[in-house]
Amino acid sequence: MNKILLTLLLVTIGLGQVQAAPQPTPKQPHDMAKMWQTSLARQPLAATATFDVKGRLWLVSVKDGHLMVNYSENQGKTFSAPVIVNSEPEFIAADGENRPKILVASNGNIYVSYTQSLETPFSGNVRFSRSVDGGKSFSVPVTVNDNLELFTHRFDSMGINGRGQVYIAWLDKRDAAAANKKGEKYSGIAVYHTVSNDEGKSFRPNAKVADHTCECCRIAMAVDTDGYPVIAWRHVYETNIRDHALVKLDGKMAPVRLSHENWNIAACPHHGPSLSIAPDGVYHAAWFSNAPQRHGLFYAHSADQGKTFSAPLNFGNPEAQPAHPYVLSLGSRVHLAWKEFDGESTGIFGMHSGDGGKSWSAPEKLASTSDVSDWPLLISGNDQVYLSWNSKNEGYRLIEIGGHK
Repeated sequence: MNKILLTLLLVTIGLGQVQAAPQPTPKQPHDMAKMWQTSLARQPLAATATFDVKGRLWLVSVKDGHLMVNYSENQGKTFSAPVIVNSEPEFIAADGENRPKILVASNGNIYVSYTQSLETPFSGNVRFSRSVDGGKSFSVPVTVNDNLELFTHRFDSMGINGRGQVYIAWLDKRDAAAANKKGEKYSGIAVYHTVSNDEGKSFRPNAKVADHTCECCRIAMAVDTDGYPVIAWRHVYETNIRDHALVKLDGKMAPVRLSHENWNIAACPHHGPSLSIAPDGVYHAAWFSNAPQRHGLFYAHSADQGKTFSAPLNFGNPEAQPAHPYVLSLGSRVHLAWKEFDGESTGIFGMHSGDGGKSWSAPEKLASTSDVSDWPLLISGNDQVYLSWNSKNEGYRLIEIGGHK
C-alpha cells in the first residue's frame, strides 16, 4: 500500500478523522494598525475646487495635517496664500473616495467638510467649518456626527441650497456595531445625514437614511431644483450584490435602485458613483461595476426624479482599466470624465452630450501623467466646464473642456 494512503488510514482509525493541514498564521491586529498609520502619514493629492458667483476659484487641500483653503482669480494660474482651517493638526482623509469638500454660498459664505481619521483602523469623524469673512478665517472645526465611538463615520458629502441650508451625509457604522454586540448579522454599514438651517452655525440631530451600504465607497450628492439634496451610494443588496441606490433627503422618498449589474463581491470596491442634477431637473448618474456580464463604466439619466432611468450607457476603453467616472450637467449639455491607464501613463478622458445625454461625442484625452494622481473632478463657472485635477508631477491643473453651445 502507498505509504501516504497507509498514513491517512492509520490517522483516521486512531483519531476518528483526518486532521487538517496546518493553516497559515493569521496576521496580527497590529499589522492592520501599522498599515493604517502608514496611510495616514502620506501627503495626499486630493484637492477639491469650486467657483463662487463672482468667478473666483476656491481650492481646498491637505498638507501636514492641516486643511488649507486658497483662491485664484485667474482660473488656477496663480493662487493666494493658503488659509489654515484647523489650527491643531489632524489626521485628515484626502484620497479620491474620501476627499475634503468646499462650497461657496451665494452670500459668500464658504463651507468645508472633511473626514478626520482616527488612530483605530477605519475609524473617523466628519468635521465641518465655515468662513463668513470671504475666506480670511475659518471657524474652529466641529464634529457633526453625534455618535463618537471609535469606528467609521467617514466618506462625507456636502451640499447647500438657495435657502442657505447646509446638508452633510456620510457612511456610519453605529448600527452595524450595535448589531454585532447583539450577535446579529448586519451587511455593510449605514448612511446618515444632518442639516443646518442657520448657515452652518448648528446642525440638527443625525438621521439615518438607509441601512446596508457599502463600507468605503464615496457618496454622491446633488441639490434638486426644489432645494432638497439627492444622494447616491453603493448599496448591499441580498447576499453581497453591490449595486447603487438613490434617495432624495426630503423625508418623503424611499430609496430606489439605480444600477442593476448584480455585482456580487464580498468586499468594498472603493469606487463610488457620481451624480449631477441639471437646471431642468434631469438626474444624471455615472458609476463603475465589475460584474461578470456587465462591467466597466456606466451612465444613465432620469427625467422623473429617479423613478426610472434610461438604459445604461457602457463607456470607456475596457482594455485600459477605465475608472472613477464623474458627471456634470448644465442642462442639455452633459460632460463625463474618467481615468484610464495604458500600462505607462494615466490619462483623463472625457466625452460630452449636447442633447441631455441621449447621444455622445467620441472620447478624447483631456490630460495625462506618468505618476500618481487624484481622481478627476468636473466643475463649472460662468457657463464653462472645467476638469479639476491634481497629480504628483504636474501639480494642480484646471483645464477648460466646455463652453457655450
